[in-house]
Amino acid sequence: MERTYIKDLKNKVGEDVLIKGWVDIRRDQGKMIFFDFRDMSGKVQGVVLPPPAGGQDTLDTAKEIRSEWVLAVTGKVNARPEKNVKVDVLNGDIELEILKIEVLNKAETPPFELNDNTFGINEEVRLKYRYLDLRSTRMQHNIRFRYKLIKHVRDELNERGFIEVETPILTKSTPEGARDYVVPSRLYPGNFYALPQAPQQYKQLLMVAGVEKYFQIARCFRDEDTRGDRQPEFTQLDMELSFVEREDVMRVNEELLISVVKTLAPEKKIQQIPFPRFTYKEAMEKYSTDRPDLREDKTDPNLLAFCWVIDFPFFEKADYSTGSGWTFTHNPFSRALPEHEKWLKNKENIDEIITTQYDVILNGFEIGGGSIRNHNPELLKAVLEIIGFTPEQMEANFGHLLKAFTFGTPPHGGIAWGLDRFVALLLNEPNIREVIPFAKTGEGRDLMMDSPAPISETQSKELHIKSTDGK
Repeated sequence: MERTYIKDLKNKVGEDVLIKGWVDIRRDQGKMIFFDFRDMSGKVQGVVLPPPAGGQDTLDTAKEIRSEWVLAVTGKVNARPEKNVKVDVLNGDIELEILKIEVLNKAETPPFELNDNTFGINEEVRLKYRYLDLRSTRMQHNIRFRYKLIKHVRDELNERGFIEVETPILTKSTPEGARDYVVPSRLYPGNFYALPQAPQQYKQLLMVAGVEKYFQIARCFRDEDTRGDRQPEFTQLDMELSFVEREDVMRVNEELLISVVKTLAPEKKIQQIPFPRFTYKEAMEKYSTDRPDLREDKTDPNLLAFCWVIDFPFFEKADYSTGSGWTFTHNPFSRALPEHEKWLKNKENIDEIITTQYDVILNGFEIGGGSIRNHNPELLKAVLEIIGFTPEQMEANFGHLLKAFTFGTPPHGGIAWGLDRFVALLLNEPNIREVIPFAKTGEGRDLMMDSPAPISETQSKELHIKSTDGK
């Protein structure tokens, strides 16, 4: 008999069916045993009747079964009596009369109760047994919603002429704001790859390559100090377009954000369309933050207040006494406002130079940021000089990009969404760990795999590395 998914049982009333899944709840009533079964599509109640209505062998098997056992169950789909119908519940109007049970696998007692919502369970325990935590109704919903959002974005960008291009995970360490995760090379002793903080340089090189409309659901890696709502690895919707100005990028992304909300979270209300805009100066003067929470009713979990913040300072005083004394506020690849490019070339009025950076804010959180890029190699060199790079350092870190820009690079710009944060906000989750299938702790530990962990002495020798603590 072909397997039937639980969500489709409502169409099988009066028929014998085969379902496969887990025991969600077992209730032994003495003469009868009730089960709630679940699979990826939903839940249904089943009952084992005593003889002569039911078989003794099936009843004996049912008495041994416990929660989380994996079963193949053959049964008849019956309509529930009207008085027992559960309104607004999947399969609340049917029940499975169990005729045969095959045990596919037994299960030990789980370390915590796998009910609909495990949010009250100690988070470290949940992360250690994440594969069990993910069985809960809420976490299943979260990871499936995340998939639907990514698919919606892919489909819509495809309709707009974008193509998704994968960029390398093993790349080169370059100074872009955060610490890199580095990977020692076995074949080139003393040399290291780096994991990308973002696909920034690769996506700009794709513009040089004539791709014009690129996007990627990109994995990013940053070795940052402990932060409660940060992860060592996270996911971006990364995007870059050629022959555009700031308004073009902002319009595409505003339309895409609205489409996501209206399609996947129709219960949400967007407070204002088009999204309001503030310059960085206006936001700081009015709200004392460049991530203002504009919700008119902050107690309403379904209210979404988007806004754009634009016209950021390009440079700020560095928090160190050596070097040039300047650093970039977002990244060094942004383009200055056209009217400020003369200042940039001449390295004057540095504190007044405004960049084409734009951030999109939702309910007080930055969920995306980007800029029109500096596609002129001489202007990019000027930026690097202001933040203290010598010609030798420029060549070592960005020589490939500067060279590429000499071969007819189109004007281009883009943006990256913090996909984890956006999903968490749409699902009213308190942190991004609730929407990342295999999340790490706030301290960057993977409790399930027990990492980071030492490597063997053989591996250390192959990689020509030695720990400074002697291990």
